Amino acid sequence: MIPPVFILVRPQMGENIGAAARAMLNFGLERMRVVGPRDGWPNPKAVAMASGAGRLLDQAGLFPDLPAAIADCDFVFATTARGRELVKEVVTPERAMEMARAMGAEGKRVGVLFGPERAGLENDDIVRANAIVTVPVNPEFPSLNLAQCVLLMGYEWQRQGATVPASVMELARTEFANREEVDRLADHFEERLDAAGFFFPETKVEGMKANLRNMWGRLGLTRAEVQTFHGMLRQIAFKLKKQGD
Repeated sequence: MIPPVFILVRPQMGENIGAAARAMLNFGLERMRVVGPRDGWPNPKAVAMASGAGRLLDQAGLFPDLPAAIADCDFVFATTARGRELVKEVVTPERAMEMARAMGAEGKRVGVLFGPERAGLENDDIVRANAIVTVPVNPEFPSLNLAQCVLLMGYEWQRQGATVPASVMELARTEFANREEVDRLADHFEERLDAAGFFFPETKVEGMKANLRNMWGRLGLTRAEVQTFHGMLRQIAFKLKKQGD
């Protein structure tokens, strides 16, 4: 069983990082990654707040950006109350950790993204995830503290135990492409589409690329499917070049 890795994206306060570490260890989770912390790393306030969970901070991976932090992940959840304009599966914490256990039992690496305290994950972060996790909270006050959100996800992970629904096990047995492989495919598509003049007009290019990234993120492609797409693109480019010669 591979437990999920909890990825704190651009966290702002050391105290919240330390509290998140304590919440993780409460439920037997010890794999933390930190992306671009505002106040640098290591953070003495995080260490003080972590108390007995300080070893999680000692072992935590520090990453310069999100793509690097999720490159080896086969499936990624984004915890957010935003991103509803993106077409992506939305699940509860219970369902997310049910899926994470099923995939972990099959040797898949699952990442869970947590955004910065002030505004949460941005759409550029969310498009890289396979699914969104939203907590059913008061719609008039949906904001959760970073450590609270980590605690909820950790609790659901521990509560799930070894119960795995058969339908998720069937999905987990597929050989998922990891995030780095999906990102390379997205880069390949953007390169070919750019050469074909697809990205037009200039004012819409950023949104068009974000929509494509989001599409790749939610498809749950296998490695074989990714290679098929690469082969299709190479063959199209080859044929077009021959016609132009």
